[in-house]
Amino acid sequence: MTELGRRERKKLQTRQSIADAALELFLARGFDDVGVKEIADTADVSVTTLFKHFPSKEALLFDEDEEMEAALVEVVRDREGRSIPMALRDHFVEAARGHVDHPRFEVFQRLVLETPALRDYGHRMWTRHQGALAQAIAEEVGAAADDVRCAALARFALEARDVILGREDRERAADEVFGLLEHGWAAQQQP
Repeated sequence: MTELGRRERKKLQTRQSIADAALELFLARGFDDVGVKEIADTADVSVTTLFKHFPSKEALLFDEDEEMEAALVEVVRDREGRSIPMALRDHFVEAARGHVDHPRFEVFQRLVLETPALRDYGHRMWTRHQGALAQAIAEEVGAAADDVRCAALARFALEARDVILGREDRERAADEVFGLLEHGWAAQQQP
């Protein structure tokens, strides 16, 4: 891995400072009661600089978009003998464990779920990964890039995350949802 130059490190530090300031303010007072100028002032940057790093106020809370997409594609490509649905299942379970163990997960989750603009943006951001995930699936199984089955599996897997996170026993929910994706509805109905 190449080391980042001073300029790139400074950009990353500025971006992180802005995201941290936004999170602190949003958690303290709520998304709708915090302005972009206040976030910029708290991070000690201009509003112009803030918008160079984040395209919208909502994006301030969802700053790992590229990393998430890369991780999803990597899960499909490096699944170590597991089926694609089971590799995605394992990824979501592990990610849920990591998020749930974070001390601010519940309050962050509540903020997002109780703020319509954040809930909608978060969902749109997450489902934007469908194209990249479907393409990775198609490449792995030797299907055409526009194969509807690959697109459907990508969509269903991405939507499954919210179903799983909404359950008390997330691991069991993941087993059932991804078992359905793995084997199909008819197989789930067998006695």
